[in-house]
Amino acid sequence: MARVAGAGAGAVDGTLPALPDGPAAMQVWQPAYIGVGSNLEHPQSRVLAAFAALAGIADTRLILTSPLYASRPFAPPAQPDYVNAVAGVLTRLGSAELLAQLKDIESRFGRPARHERWGPRVIDLDILVFGRERRQEPQLTLPHPGIVERNFVLYPLADIAPDLDVPGLGRVSELQGRLAPEGLERLPSTSA
Repeated sequence: MARVAGAGAGAVDGTLPALPDGPAAMQVWQPAYIGVGSNLEHPQSRVLAAFAALAGIADTRLILTSPLYASRPFAPPAQPDYVNAVAGVLTRLGSAELLAQLKDIESRFGRPARHERWGPRVIDLDILVFGRERRQEPQLTLPHPGIVERNFVLYPLADIAPDLDVPGLGRVSELQGRLAPEGLERLPSTSA
C-alpha cells in the first residue's frame, strides 16, 4: 500500500490530481514521478531520507511513496544490491527546475557530480514522468528512457500509479505486465 504524505492524496486510480492552492491557483501544479535508488551506505535509510528531502523542495508537495524494493544491479554486476522506490509529487516547478533540485539533493547526500554510469551510488534521483511532457535533451529526457525495461522502476510505480498513462509508452500496469519481477524483492514496510 502506498503511503500518502501531506495534504491532497492521489485520486482513486493512483494518479496525482492537479492541486490549486489559494492565490497561486493561477500557477499549474504538475504531477511528477521520481525514481529513487541507492546501493551504498545503508541504502534503505538513504531512500527514506530521500523521500524526506523531496518533501522539502520549494513549490513541491510529496504526495505518494511506493514500497521499497531490493533489486540486483542493472549493470555492472560487481556491486551491492539496490533499494529502489518511486515518489509521486505535485510541483509548480518546471521539469528543468525540478531536475536541478534533485541534483542538489544528490549532492547533499554525497553523490559526486561525475560518476560511473550504472555504477554504485549513495543516492540516485530520476524524473520518470513529468505531467504529459515529452522532451529529449542531453540533460533530461522525458519520460525517462529506461522505464519500459526496468522492473525496479515499473513495479514501485505500479504500486502508486497503475493507471498512469506514460506519454508515448502506455499505461503503467500494462508496461509492468511485460516485465517479470526477476531479481526484485518487495521489502517489508518500515512504518510503525
